[in-house]
Amino acid sequence: MGSQNFTPLVLSDYDISPDHGFLPHDPFEQLPDSPMLNHLGHELPKLLSARMVRQFIDGQRQLLPSIPATWRDQDYRAAMRILSFAGHGYVWEIPDQPAATLPPQLAQPWYDIALKLGRPPVLSYASYALDNWRRLDSAKPIQLDNIVLLQNFLGGLDEEWFVVIHIQIERQAGPGLTGLIRAMNGAAGDKPNEVFAGLRSLAAAQTAMRDTLLRMKERCDPYMYYNRVRPYIHAWKNSPTLPDGLVYEGVTAYAGQPQQLRGETGAQSSIVPCLDAGLGISHAPDPLTVYLQEMREYMPPQHRAFLLAIEQATDEKGKPLLSGYIRDRRSHNPELWNAYCTCVDLLAQFRDIHVGYADSYIHRQHQIHASNPSAVGTGGTPFMAYLQKHLDETKRVLAD
Repeated sequence: MGSQNFTPLVLSDYDISPDHGFLPHDPFEQLPDSPMLNHLGHELPKLLSARMVRQFIDGQRQLLPSIPATWRDQDYRAAMRILSFAGHGYVWEIPDQPAATLPPQLAQPWYDIALKLGRPPVLSYASYALDNWRRLDSAKPIQLDNIVLLQNFLGGLDEEWFVVIHIQIERQAGPGLTGLIRAMNGAAGDKPNEVFAGLRSLAAAQTAMRDTLLRMKERCDPYMYYNRVRPYIHAWKNSPTLPDGLVYEGVTAYAGQPQQLRGETGAQSSIVPCLDAGLGISHAPDPLTVYLQEMREYMPPQHRAFLLAIEQATDEKGKPLLSGYIRDRRSHNPELWNAYCTCVDLLAQFRDIHVGYADSYIHRQHQIHASNPSAVGTGGTPFMAYLQKHLDETKRVLAD
């Protein structure tokens, strides 16, 4: 039997594409009727190189006089991208002397647009990666030799490559999510052939994602990442140099109180949490699981809802729908069990590569400024021990 209490999941209900997953259709490069924001986005790398971001923004009476009534969702996302990069550029322009206050001409529109998008006013993964790319040739697919960033901090090969690797992985996850949902829907309807086909599609996508992640060091050097890319994506929660957080001047809702928000991190991507939930991989409580739960607040609301829907998909015994179905048939359908184990193993491989990168790109780097600590991630949490623990817990599923 399958699950009688499960409503089949449909990706499009959650603004997710079967072809490119959580990525939107080509993000907007320019904002209509917003010349100052467009100019700021274009000039930001040069202003940051010259340490003129604060002076430039302080000299503007307004960055966005009002939000045009004609704006669509993609316009809001483009504005959020520019304001988020500008906000972090303003704060971290001088890494060891961060600004503790944002001026109202930056803080107010950033808050208003973030509120509209259902995310906090801080640079999150959605603005840093999901909404931050264009194709060089619009007739060709989203792939590493055809995508570049719309917005940078300093620019340069290492920064560009670091982010486009993430974007390519997001694109490759699309068919994987399609396969995962096919397998889950098949389990709910007691259709083992559908479950098997879905798992095969998921494994193919995971293999492509793993192979892309393995290419990170081709054009992103650990030293350059740590010293030229990473300083700008920190934020203001658990920050050694902004212990009280950041004041958003002019934002009435904050009443002048400093806000503590997490920095941009790949932990805000929905891919791995969805795979964990869909494959029935659980993690014993630890500081990282608490942190990962908090990271959902930084995801686009529809992606957050999709993750929750996968987590809530259970069988009649209250077990995770897909893994429960497969385990119940393990003895008389070993082919299904093997396909499931392949997906779990590929997720473990992905995590293993990530642990290695966290070590070489962050943990083993020489810390110069307190604002860019090597012992904690950009989200502000210690990471090495807990990343390894989550890897071990993934592998343990295969031994159960």
